[in-house]
This record gives sequence, C-alpha cells and structure tokens, in this order.
Amino acid sequence: MEKDVEKARALTEATATAAAADGITAESEFTLKGFRNFVRTNPKSDRFKVKWFHHVEFWCTDATNAAKRFSWGLGMPIVAKSDLSTGNMTHASYLLRSGQLCFLLTAPYSPYIAAAANLSPESTASIPSFDHSACRAFAGRHGLGVRAIALEVEDAEIAFRTSVAHGAKHSCPPIVLENRAVVSEVHLYGDVVLRYISYKNPVPSDDGENKPDVWFLPKFEAMEENSSYSLDFGIRKLDHAVGNLTELGPAVSYLKGFTGFHEFAEFTAEDVGTSESGLNSVVLANNEETVLLPLNEPVYGTKRKSQIQTYLEHNEGAGVQHLALMSEDIFRTLREMRKQSGGGGFEFMPTPPPTYYKNLKSRAGDVLTDEQIKECEELGILVDRDDQGTLLQIFTKPVGDRPTIFIEIIQRVGCMMKDDEGKVYQKGGCGGFGKGNFSELFKSIEEYEKTLEPKPVAEPSPSNIITSKHEF
Repeated sequence: MEKDVEKARALTEATATAAAADGITAESEFTLKGFRNFVRTNPKSDRFKVKWFHHVEFWCTDATNAAKRFSWGLGMPIVAKSDLSTGNMTHASYLLRSGQLCFLLTAPYSPYIAAAANLSPESTASIPSFDHSACRAFAGRHGLGVRAIALEVEDAEIAFRTSVAHGAKHSCPPIVLENRAVVSEVHLYGDVVLRYISYKNPVPSDDGENKPDVWFLPKFEAMEENSSYSLDFGIRKLDHAVGNLTELGPAVSYLKGFTGFHEFAEFTAEDVGTSESGLNSVVLANNEETVLLPLNEPVYGTKRKSQIQTYLEHNEGAGVQHLALMSEDIFRTLREMRKQSGGGGFEFMPTPPPTYYKNLKSRAGDVLTDEQIKECEELGILVDRDDQGTLLQIFTKPVGDRPTIFIEIIQRVGCMMKDDEGKVYQKGGCGGFGKGNFSELFKSIEEYEKTLEPKPVAEPSPSNIITSKHEF
C-alpha cells in the first residue's frame, strides 16, 4: 500500500510540474467544505456575459470514422463539414448536432498538402487556432479526447481581454471570421482550451438554419442529406463538462479568477467515495447556471487507486473526464443507444444490483411511476434527487482505447421556472449531480478497471526456450 501511495505522489508531482508549465501554479486560498457544509449562493459575479455551451471539439487522428461512430452511437446527425471537399487543406472537421448539442470531430491533414499548393495553413483552416504539431502531439499523448469546450458569449474579444487581464493564459487571440463571427481561446486545464465564440450579426432564424457557415462558423458547408439525418435519440444539449485534475485548489482559483464563475456544488471523498476509492469535486457555474464545469481531483491512501488517478495516468495529465448530455426522454434515448451498442455504438457501465431498484420506489416513487422504475432497472438507469428535483443518469464505458473520457446521459425532472419574459425554463443543475449514486458508479468503474489490470505472465517452459541459432 505504501509503495502505491508513493507512486501516486510521484505521479502527482510529475503532473503538477506539467500543470505549472500550463500556468496553473498560483497558491490557492480555496478550502473544500464538502456537501454538508456547502451553502449554494449565486453572487452573479461573471466578469463577462456568458450565454451557454456552443460546442465541444474532439481532436483525433481519423475524423471521418470518429464522427460516424459518435453519430451512430448517440443519434446525432452529421450536419456540416470542413474538409478537402470544401477547400480545407489543413484539417478535416465534421459537425454533429442534436438539439442545441454540437460535437466537432477534427483530425489533421498532412501539413505539406497546403504548402504544395502554395497556400498557408491559416488560409484554408476553418478553425483559426488549429495547429498541426499540437494536434498530432495531443493525439499521441491523450488519444481521442476533448480539445476545446466552446462557450457562446456576448463578445469574444471582451471575454478574451478580460480573462487574460485576470490571470488566464492566452491560447488564441480574438480572430474575426469573415466579419460574422469572433473566436478566441484561453487555456483551461491540461491541453484543453476554453473557446469563446460571438457573432457580429444576428443569426437568421429562417434562411440561416440550413447554413452552418452562418449559424456555426464560416467555411463550414452543409452535408448532403443522407440516412444519418433521420437519427434522433432525443439528446438535446450539453448539461455539464467534467475535468479531472491533479490538484483542485489552484485550478478552481484559476478558473474562478478569470471568469468570475461561482461555486455551484462541492463534494468530498466522505460524500461520494466508497471503502475502496474516492474523489473531491467542485462544480463552477456562470450567472445563469447554463454552463456547469465540475472539476475533480483524486484522493490517496484508499484500498484501490482512485479512478481520477487512473485517468490522469492514462491521459498523461489533466483533461475532460466526461460529458453529460441531457435527454428529453432518457428511456427512449437509452433504448436507442443500447440497440446501437453492439454494432459500433457505445457500451455502458455494469448496472447496479437488483436491491438498488427494490429500494427505488421508496426514494423516487412520488416522481416515477412503477412502469418507469421497471424501465430504469431494465435499462440500468440510476436515480437520485436533491431538495429541488430528480436526476436520472447512466454512464458509458470509456469511448476509446484508454480508460479516460466517457459519456453520461441524463434527464432532470422538476425545477421549472419562468424568466422575465414569462418563458418557462428548467433551473440549472436540477436534481444535483448524482451524489447518492456515486458509490454505485464507483463500484461499476472499479469492476470495469479490474478487467484492465495486467494479467500475470507465465514463466516460459524449458521446451519453449530457444537454445540454439539453428532453431530459428
């Protein structure tokens, strides 16, 4: 056990050195209070106007197949592209959309293609911050992963200038795209950037709907309608994006410092751990609480290695652990996703034992019908609640080769509010983040990680040992 802890600490120091190079080094005055002592308040402290999540960009080595896999597995049509066929000789990018949720899958072309045509990479790229060497290094270090969490803001230039003035490490200064959109980026954590996007002119609601170069970004062209256009599993938006970090305090102070985001929730190992592993977590939110950014750190000294530590080892540092996608009907979404799971879609973590669902009626029988509780058990859906609403959730296994990034599907029930104009909306974070289910999730992850542990290698028998060059 002591050797394992020492190894963990050595990894922590190495990762902290990398974090220092990324600019998250300031001593933090942040103190973790935990769920019981945390009092939620919203000071409306944003430093600039943040609207909502705009898109998530994944970097990979094969955008074509990655996009098809996400499209097939999540029921998200591929609606737009920027590749060789559109004049982009720098990178291939394919845009998936379902409701307000947009995923962008990007992979590099050879940097010599544009040069051979006497073109600069910047002149053909649709993502102005794209960098060949950075993308290839990202794939080698992390595998398939999230490069950018993009927020739509009122003014991407003001957001950038304000962020940098308050300690953010700049990644891409504001760039105006065809006098329609402004894009800028600052460092978030690890090799992940926080991307700001704003529009100089209002996006048309009628003729612009089928023009991704208008409602998304210039240089993107609509895909020809095909079978993928009929895909729709009911996923509607990104609810939250979770990051795994080596050390929570400096990262929370860094992000709060340049955005002004407030603390929305806190959890410690005592709140959400098991007898075998655990984590500490803080959720940050914007004024409207439409952007939720949970941050996790590992805890040490437990029987098993923390799942966060496992992530950090395989991801070679901080990064996005999972994306929570909100469904309008989680039962329909899960039925469709499970149909696809055996044919190129996503597989799910092991389901809880039957006793979990026997107790569900007493915990959520006033919200869910007997038939819905039965469906929860059949589909493996977890249910939790807070003092305001109810959360239904389920987690996929990691989406790639490494035990790193995965997907969460959720539905929130309750917390309906009216804005100043009388429009009905659901309060952000309604039902919490599954605190009551963390132990079950941890157990599932622990069981899954056991299947990844190296198997002992048998000693070769004398008959299999080569003793002479004549045996080749």
